[in-house]
Amino acid sequence: MRLNIRGFIDEVKSITYRQTADFGTVLNKRTKPSSVGRTFRLTIFNRTDLNFLDKYKFNWGVNSMKFLGTLYLGIIVLFYSSEDSLLEQIKANGELLVVTRYGLTTYYDGPNGKAGLEYEFAKRFAEELGVRLHLDVTNNLTDILSQVTNHQVHFAAAGLTISKPRQSLVRFGPHYQSVTQQIVYRRGFPKPPSRLADFTANHYLNVASGGNQIDILKALRRDYPQLTWKEQSDAEPSELLQQVWEKEIQYTLVDSNEVAQKRRFQPELQIALELSEQRHLAWAFPRYGTDNSLYIAAIQFFNRLQQSGDLEQLIERYYGHIDDAKDFDYVNIRVFIRRIEERLPKYQESFEMMAKRYDLDWRLLAAIGYQESKWNPKAVSGTGVRGLMMLTQSTAREMGVKNRNDAFQSIQGGTKYFFALKKRIPREIQEPDKTWFALAAYNVGLGHVRDARKLTEQLGGNRNRWVDVKKHLPKLTQPRWYKQTRHGYARGHEPVQFVKNVRRFYDILVIGEQ
Repeated sequence: MRLNIRGFIDEVKSITYRQTADFGTVLNKRTKPSSVGRTFRLTIFNRTDLNFLDKYKFNWGVNSMKFLGTLYLGIIVLFYSSEDSLLEQIKANGELLVVTRYGLTTYYDGPNGKAGLEYEFAKRFAEELGVRLHLDVTNNLTDILSQVTNHQVHFAAAGLTISKPRQSLVRFGPHYQSVTQQIVYRRGFPKPPSRLADFTANHYLNVASGGNQIDILKALRRDYPQLTWKEQSDAEPSELLQQVWEKEIQYTLVDSNEVAQKRRFQPELQIALELSEQRHLAWAFPRYGTDNSLYIAAIQFFNRLQQSGDLEQLIERYYGHIDDAKDFDYVNIRVFIRRIEERLPKYQESFEMMAKRYDLDWRLLAAIGYQESKWNPKAVSGTGVRGLMMLTQSTAREMGVKNRNDAFQSIQGGTKYFFALKKRIPREIQEPDKTWFALAAYNVGLGHVRDARKLTEQLGGNRNRWVDVKKHLPKLTQPRWYKQTRHGYARGHEPVQFVKNVRRFYDILVIGEQ
């Protein structure tokens, strides 16, 4: 991905009241226009710095948002003050009005309350401002943009993709996630062509009215005039995917993050074609008006998220355990869903009983049990661990388990062991990372997890964040690294995959209940 630095600079320039002819001159002035009673201070680096940034290429991934700190610290430092600015009005009223949409990529009801990446961002922003977050939830994309342009809300946090037509209506903040467009069909149904050139009028695509997919298709039609599509005004992306899964429609075109979230629970959703161009998600603010205080505060907010590592951590929380399209395992997910019906009912009561005793989520215990044994109480590994929760002989003895092949005793012992591990995770590690660390310890041992945390810190990462530690656990297979540790060699890839799988199975159990 190539970052459009110049486009962002133009956005910055649009909020200034006065410019100099030579953009290479450093501005460090106070300006007070006669028409409004606002003052601000603007500092911009010289042309050499901007040219350097413009030539720099950024790749979306673990460090995808590092450009935010560079932009904020290198391009613009603003100090904005006004008694009647929008930001001050929001703080005085004590409420931030945000429009979003319901869905797994944005905002939904999770097992522990409200959840979703957009919700997490908006909630943290409101907390920083010291105000309440008021969400207006709608699934109509056209309505979302309308609320922003008509100043009915302060901004939209709705997983909106940046596009030129939308930029004529709203002003986008810094982007925080990248997506592609994917054509989706249902497994078992006729697959659409693998090339756009082979599409005919019979391969029409269903898209959401007001979605950026319409702009994309209009642009593609110049090269592929045979492309046809149908807009659905009463459907948002996840609903279109649901319609494909329920065989109501054949094909849809949606953002890749929507597909990744949905197909975990409906693995029959298949990707026929991916449009290669990446597009970026961002908050949308009203484009017109002279008050930019809230917009500036949002830029600074995302900069702080990036600098602190919270941005990467939040994205990992919602996407770190989801397989990429190329790694998606249909058979694995389909077998798990089938065994929820066939095997889980035999053991659910035991999971619920132990979860209540130790104040845990029974679905997490069930996910551990499935990852360990596929809910098979007679399972045995080549290393001697056995039973539904796959306990070693020493662990079983320590937990008071006399018969590892007894399903109830195994669940009881496994739960007690997991609870004990979680209590030994340092207090400074917050949830849900505390749970992820305990899961890793269940798989590889607490000593090796401690070694990985120390190694993470030595290499400049945050030892208290799973998103950082999981990068370094695999190093425990390499002599160069494990010789520096107390507990030595470990199959460090396994706990990373173990945690990922348990999180994925847990999500399916939770969403399946809902």
